[in-house]
Amino acid sequence: MTAPLRIGNASGFYGDRFDAMREMLTGGPLDVLTGDYLAELTMLILGRSRLKDPTRGYATTFLRQLEEGLGLAHERGVKIVANAGGLNPAGLADAVRELADKVGVPVRVAHVEGDSLPVPEGFLTANAYLGGAGIAACLDAGADIVVTGRVTDAALVTGPAAARFGWGPGDLDALAGAVVAGHVLECGTQATGGNYSFFRGHDLRRPGFPMAEIHADGSSVITKHDGTGGVVDLGTVTAQLLYETGGARYAGPDVTARLDTVRLTQDGPDRVRISNVRGEAPPPTLKVGLNRLGGWRNEVVFVLTGLDIEAKAQLVREQFVDALTRSGAEPDEVRWELSRTDRADAATEETASALLRLVVRDGDQETVGRAVSGAAIELALGSYPGFHVTAPPGKGAPYGVFEARYVPAGEIPHIAVLPDGRRASLAPPATTQPLRDTEQPPLPAPLPDPGPTRPAPLGRIAGARSGDKGGDANVGVWAVDDDAWRWLAHELTVERFRELLPETAGLTVVRHLLPNLRALNFTVHGLLGEGVAAQHRFDPQAKAVGEWLRSRHLPVPVSLLETAHAPEAHA
Repeated sequence: MTAPLRIGNASGFYGDRFDAMREMLTGGPLDVLTGDYLAELTMLILGRSRLKDPTRGYATTFLRQLEEGLGLAHERGVKIVANAGGLNPAGLADAVRELADKVGVPVRVAHVEGDSLPVPEGFLTANAYLGGAGIAACLDAGADIVVTGRVTDAALVTGPAAARFGWGPGDLDALAGAVVAGHVLECGTQATGGNYSFFRGHDLRRPGFPMAEIHADGSSVITKHDGTGGVVDLGTVTAQLLYETGGARYAGPDVTARLDTVRLTQDGPDRVRISNVRGEAPPPTLKVGLNRLGGWRNEVVFVLTGLDIEAKAQLVREQFVDALTRSGAEPDEVRWELSRTDRADAATEETASALLRLVVRDGDQETVGRAVSGAAIELALGSYPGFHVTAPPGKGAPYGVFEARYVPAGEIPHIAVLPDGRRASLAPPATTQPLRDTEQPPLPAPLPDPGPTRPAPLGRIAGARSGDKGGDANVGVWAVDDDAWRWLAHELTVERFRELLPETAGLTVVRHLLPNLRALNFTVHGLLGEGVAAQHRFDPQAKAVGEWLRSRHLPVPVSLLETAHAPEAHA
């Protein structure tokens, strides 16, 4: 039998733990080490970086990590695949070669390009999400290091797996299994206990980064190096599978993976097997992410201490609006949010204080800059008692807007620039299938006699993980055991979801059932406005929406609360 391919991850975002590359290369056996450095917001950051210096536009942290990592990878025979090329993969490939010469390590470097598209008027970046075929071609040609621009996160795994096992576009089930493994790995330590609802009872001071042992049929085992912190269990893997996904069909340029077919089994301590994944032909279009500067924003956080919090907030709002009117500045958007973080009869000043947050936006920097900061400063001696702010008002900062469009895959070049400089063009899959929703599976049978209930946090019997997709939020919720699932599937309807999270009441909410995972996945359209770079709300990436949901109380059967196999969640 062919030995499994051991693929590790050393980065879940641009800014992740710097020494993770060394840890993964020295912590145990590995065949391929991947790094995911790109996100919607990162592309905007790199776009602004490239404006200042056209030779940049890539993740410079990756180069610094390679100063030591090149030698370690060469000694251990580990290939490195990363999307750190961002907007300039050719530039990063050249920089890696220069570094290799400098440190005296012989490496063959290749890169993938073609994702960068003509930028429409008014935008800063335009990049298509490519699949793993270009990566596979580079590895087949003997590359030791492969850097890419915008590929799907899972492509960092499907590419090496296809190269190792000789998969072609028709090996849909195998590719789908690799996509699922890649999705689990892509966010680094989120698969090993990071951002995990049931974090209590685990050593999470320094979670190890994950790895997957991928087999020739596409099945895999998610694990981590021995002796590293964190945990890999059914819950951590389920949480990551639900992260930033939606319905049963998880579409990508290589394959559409059916998340409703995934089977998870515990395969030993810190080992979870993923099997039975089915794949379908990919859609005929590729997603294109576009970033532009949306305007200017500013914010001021007023601290309100002690008594009469609501009246103090009302006074400063009225004063501020009056000051702006007198100055002639009227920002396009003015938002106030009062956070009652204060406590009665508090023992410290900080715990006696609430926060009133003002956010303004406009297309003109001056309107949100000097006018806003001046109004805030001038109130200092003539407003509510105890007036102060958390930081001096600034002059305003630009914010970004992300948009997604779709174009025919055949119109996008997908080019592997091989170690010897040859350019290989990769054709899109010959067989495609338009993406469509699956029929919702039947609900599980309800609990026959749930018995009495009592108000309790939903998190006592369910975990959750949430995140962003453009302006939409995704909230995945999974039950801790079969009985809890039978109750959850009937209880947590869209209507109940909106009731528990009033901020979603006026928005379109779509619910998907994933019975194999005992999970529900909700998509909340428009919760994040124009995306993370626009900082539309307090939690711009919806990272904590799932935990907010888990903290909400509803009538839960006492029998579930007494038998649920989950660490106790404290309200």
